[in-house]
Amino acid sequence: MVQRLNVEFEAEGGITLHAWLFVPAGNGTRLPAISMAHGYAGTREHGIERFARAFADAGFIVLLHDHRGFGASEGEPRHDIDPWRQIADWRRAISFLEAYDGVDPARIGLWGTSYAGGHAIVLGATDRRLRCVVAQVPTISGYEQGLRRVAPEFVASMEETFANDERGQARGEAPLRQAVVSDDPAVPAAYRTKDAIAFYLQSVPDGTWDNAVTVRSTRAARMYEPGVWIARVSPTPLLMVVASHDTITVTDLALAAYERALQPKRLALIPGGHFDAYLRYFREASGAAVEWFREHLSSARG
Repeated sequence: MVQRLNVEFEAEGGITLHAWLFVPAGNGTRLPAISMAHGYAGTREHGIERFARAFADAGFIVLLHDHRGFGASEGEPRHDIDPWRQIADWRRAISFLEAYDGVDPARIGLWGTSYAGGHAIVLGATDRRLRCVVAQVPTISGYEQGLRRVAPEFVASMEETFANDERGQARGEAPLRQAVVSDDPAVPAAYRTKDAIAFYLQSVPDGTWDNAVTVRSTRAARMYEPGVWIARVSPTPLLMVVASHDTITVTDLALAAYERALQPKRLALIPGGHFDAYLRYFREASGAAVEWFREHLSSARG
């Protein structure tokens, strides 16, 4: 029996972040815990509650928060993604778990997916409170991903949009916005593939998500290089869940990053594309994570 609670905690700047806390039926002992969050422009409503429940069913307390400016969490401007701000906020989530009654603060793991899979690598390398880390279909290099996903003939116009956005903000204007997903070439969007459109436009409760993100979020994503940190995760155990035909965070970049990681590490290679980890191969992706968490969180630190 798992109970889902609505909780909140304060991040830097007095911003309140909202989260779900999944609590298994207790036996009077302190339980290990997992902190988790979604990737680029996603919310807790976007297909990852089932991961949280899988982890809670395995006996872990699970905290799943919305990033600032998204979902139920506070933060202005809305739908603005600064990876380093999200990482700083995530440290507060870890602190919340440490202090929560019923959690063993010496047995906390972290799970991040896609863009937040990159965050998981950075946090694993820089926050030694974590006993282990899972990075699912993670962002490795914003620059290299951009080379694969943006046709060369569109780069100049994109850079001009970035420049115009910066000029406008210097004049006191609000940041420019674009769609998260669209199949209309005339509509600026972060993603255009059919699987991305289907994933982001899945049915979610009204008012929990808008198909919009700031243009400067794209610039920040193209500057984000979490793969630089991967050799520094050790000695914290790292599991990477990689999709064999990922064209979003790009399979070969993830596999090359895994080779640079130091022990202890494990690779779970699942079939399919980026979004199959949430859907068709959910059992494989979640099962690999559960096994990793059981291996590294089930006993007190030696």
